[in-house]
Amino acid sequence: MQELNDIDFSERDKLFIEVILPLSLSKNYIYRVPFDLNEHTAVGKRVIVQFGKNKIYTALIKSVSQTAPALYQAKYIIDVIDEHPVVNSMQLQFWDWMTAYYLCNEGDVMSAALPAGLKLASETIIIIREDVSLEELELTDKENILITALEKQKRLTVDQISKLLGQKTVFPLIRALLDKEVVHIAEEVVEKYKPLLKSYITLNPFYLEEGNFKQLFEVLERAPKQLDALLMYIKLSKSGIEISRQQLLEDSGCGQGALKALLDKEIFFLQKKTVSRLNEESDDMILNFKLSPAQNTALEKIETEFLTKDVVLLHGITASGKTQVYIKLIEQAIEKGGQVLFLLPEIALTTQIVERIKRYFGDAIGVYHSKFNDNERVEIWNNVMNGKYKIVLGARSAVFLPFKNLKLIVVDEEHESSYKQNEPAPRYQARDAAVYLAHLHQSKIILGSATPSIESYYNALHQKYGLVTLSERFGGVELPIQEVVGIAGETKKKKMVSYFSSVLIDDITATLERKEQVILFQNRRGYATILICKTCGFAPKCVNCDVSLTFHKSSGKLHCHYCGYHESSMNICPACGSVHIEQKGFGTERIEEELSLIFPEVKIARLDVDSTRTKNSLQKIIGDFQEKKTDILIGTQMVAKGLDFDNVTLIGVINADTLLNYPDFRAFERSFQLLAQVAGRAGRRDKQGKVCIQAYDADHRIIRQVVDNNYLEMYTDEIAERRQFHYPPFTRLIFINVKHKDSNLLNAAAARFATMLRAQLGTRVLGPEQPLVSRIRNYYIKQLIIKSDKSTAIHKVKAALKQTIADFNGENTFKGIIIQIDVDPY
Repeated sequence: MQELNDIDFSERDKLFIEVILPLSLSKNYIYRVPFDLNEHTAVGKRVIVQFGKNKIYTALIKSVSQTAPALYQAKYIIDVIDEHPVVNSMQLQFWDWMTAYYLCNEGDVMSAALPAGLKLASETIIIIREDVSLEELELTDKENILITALEKQKRLTVDQISKLLGQKTVFPLIRALLDKEVVHIAEEVVEKYKPLLKSYITLNPFYLEEGNFKQLFEVLERAPKQLDALLMYIKLSKSGIEISRQQLLEDSGCGQGALKALLDKEIFFLQKKTVSRLNEESDDMILNFKLSPAQNTALEKIETEFLTKDVVLLHGITASGKTQVYIKLIEQAIEKGGQVLFLLPEIALTTQIVERIKRYFGDAIGVYHSKFNDNERVEIWNNVMNGKYKIVLGARSAVFLPFKNLKLIVVDEEHESSYKQNEPAPRYQARDAAVYLAHLHQSKIILGSATPSIESYYNALHQKYGLVTLSERFGGVELPIQEVVGIAGETKKKKMVSYFSSVLIDDITATLERKEQVILFQNRRGYATILICKTCGFAPKCVNCDVSLTFHKSSGKLHCHYCGYHESSMNICPACGSVHIEQKGFGTERIEEELSLIFPEVKIARLDVDSTRTKNSLQKIIGDFQEKKTDILIGTQMVAKGLDFDNVTLIGVINADTLLNYPDFRAFERSFQLLAQVAGRAGRRDKQGKVCIQAYDADHRIIRQVVDNNYLEMYTDEIAERRQFHYPPFTRLIFINVKHKDSNLLNAAAARFATMLRAQLGTRVLGPEQPLVSRIRNYYIKQLIIKSDKSTAIHKVKAALKQTIADFNGENTFKGIIIQIDVDPY
């Protein structure tokens, strides 16, 4: 490929570009550049192209040359959109690696990497913003025509806009309106994280004069509750601190009615101020903190390891202060003039870490994840490209941002399964992708976790990564006391109250009496896992998937957790007409209901996918719990991810067996990680916490290892099993899902594909077999597994797989069969 500057423009119309289209194509397409656009053409810019008969897309220039395609006549591009590239050469190298490693197409990577606003297509829907003031904007005639049409039609596709204006190329016009924030692209816009507002009480200045205050005192003698509030306000104000509404109510005991009366009479004024969700001790700690001796030692060891290794694993127990170590490393990277990527498993569940980092580093930080609307994501993309943001906090998609001078990557909670993208392609692991990204930029990367993944710890022990251990909690806080309660024994003694053992009930009671908070963990959402007819055994199933429906009492419906299908609940058996319907299993909804009967005066909240669907509901639930408006928080694994509450001293695990009894080679590792992370939410400040784990198999080795906080023993047991049965890290796994709506055709296709693959790879190919869920969204599924040992070159295995898929797709018998590849499916 020639550089653009080396090309002789005197050879008119001899410039060709290879473009990446936002489509899943196995090869990139070549287009010809009109002579008048030659000087505007550069790698990384977007161009408007026609692909197919009528479809118009924004494609990305990957390379520029003077070589015409050999097999077809290249079409001309319609226009060049950008003045400057929107993607840099380092990103294109990263995309190439991801395409090759995860066996996907470059268009898949482009679709995952670019914000929607940078990849418009003819079907893209444009909507006018409701909050825009058009009078203050200077709009061209065509922009005015488009805005008028949008005000009437509400939404228009790019094709419709093209017909309306009578011109083929409308992308520059749309881009201009997007830049002016007049329109946005149709999508579900979820508002970004909102600040926490707290109500503060102030005394009307009129009553600060002695005579007026004396008169007020005499008036309020006839209203003792109001007088109590006033006297408490005077007492608290002497300390010079601001007095919150909540504090005045708690300390004075005046009640809501008395305070409202004082506000109505304008004796008190109410002011709402933005406050941190962290307590005041945390604020001081994060702005002026000093590392503990253990943290200092860890930091020095990391710096030493970085001299010889690019990747370091920081194994720090929960609440050991890993974030403060990260901050010191980030400071060092910024002082060298570099950029930092801080990856978090789920931004929405780690708002406290986000806030800590933002309070420390200020406006130099960008936050990037799918909860932002399209305009915001494009803006963050541009700010990273032009170097405005020195630090980016992001979920897994942040690895695609256009970094220019990346010096450090932090992957917090590196063991989290949320880093794995399952659907659609590319099915990448953000932690592994970040390691390669750091290699590309010649930067350093630190992987942090209290419960590292087996693969990362194996790499660290075998000198591939550096290993640093932080084994004591920050501030000398003790690890929580952990107690295991056998459900079978409690049931036999008739001590179980609903799903709660007598031990857990006593612990909850004692915790609430101390005005402390409780988190209860149950890794099932909904009310009942299954409804079943006691007479004939009928259980309602999803019409689209091969799974039973879960009953949700909040909606009164049966829901499928795979495809979203729902139907009315079953009161009469449709098979035999019996009314004897039994509920089996239980989820967070059922726990919430049962607990409210046992503790009717207690404020209970639920944190799961169902309770956090609406805008800002997640922040409200977490904010209320942080503010101590809620006493007990019941949740799924969402409660284990990055939450830090200073007043939580009791963690209850309702049923640990549901984690352990799962048919997956990582089940025990994941169970240990989840239980240890949940337990780590307890007693994170000056109070020692307690964890109560309920289980039928109370003597299970994983539960014992969690109680003993013995990660090394768990790792040793697991690594021995994986060596014996040839699982990662001793082998490489590739899952291949073969899918079709006709089960008979699928069976034949899967058998044929397996035969073709075995001819290439022999006994490394296992299957085809039905997976645990063999039909999803009306597609039947057969699964093959390629299990390749480390002695086999993985690139040869992948090349054989790609060739086999190409040969299989060339057979007319199996048209319409879908083959999905998942490399490293864990």
